[in-house]
Amino acid sequence: MAAHHLLLLLLAVLLPAAAMADPDPVQDYCVPDAGGHGRPVELALLPSYPCRSPANLTASDFAFAGVRAAGNFSGDTGFAGISVTPAQFPALHTLGMSFARADLSAAGGVNPPHYHPRATETALVLAGRVYAGFVDSGGRIFAKVLEIGEVMVFPRGMVHFQMNVGDEPATVYGSFNSENPGIVRIPATVFGSGIKDGVLERAFGLSPEELRRLEKKFGPPKTKLYEMED
Repeated sequence: MAAHHLLLLLLAVLLPAAAMADPDPVQDYCVPDAGGHGRPVELALLPSYPCRSPANLTASDFAFAGVRAAGNFSGDTGFAGISVTPAQFPALHTLGMSFARADLSAAGGVNPPHYHPRATETALVLAGRVYAGFVDSGGRIFAKVLEIGEVMVFPRGMVHFQMNVGDEPATVYGSFNSENPGIVRIPATVFGSGIKDGVLERAFGLSPEELRRLEKKFGPPKTKLYEMED
């Protein structure tokens, strides 16, 4: 009976841990065949696509040029982001990783507080000076100014942020240990998702007028279900 209880305890501990990671690949790579070159790949449907034959692949299938330049900057935050998952770069499929480029306009450009529910992120500063950090589940903040060449890690599920504190534009390269890390932006999720007014007014000590102003600013979240933006 004691052995039976021990086995149940081990299963309770190990099975959730195994389920928290992307599945291990069973082959070197799997570039999905979405029915022809140039056809958009839907991340949600990737498992249903067959793998292209290695004989039909070239080095170009494993290279991606979409992060050579900054994306479109937000006038509100001074932030531009380019996310790269298998939906944009099919060769990442089954490899358990993805990446992103983030650009912050000079003097205060900010990547607002957000978190990734399915991945830990490492952020490398390629240009500029960036104040970056995260808040853990105990409410402790870990933040500092990063210089060019420095890296900071944001543990999975922890709210984090970046802000340009230099005089020149800043660029950050982020990598994730999931091919679909997801992103939850705190301001838009809280004030643009349709949570009842009474909840938000009481939780944040807001007047109805203040709440209307925030809801108008952030509006409905402009997120896609299976890929990151901004």
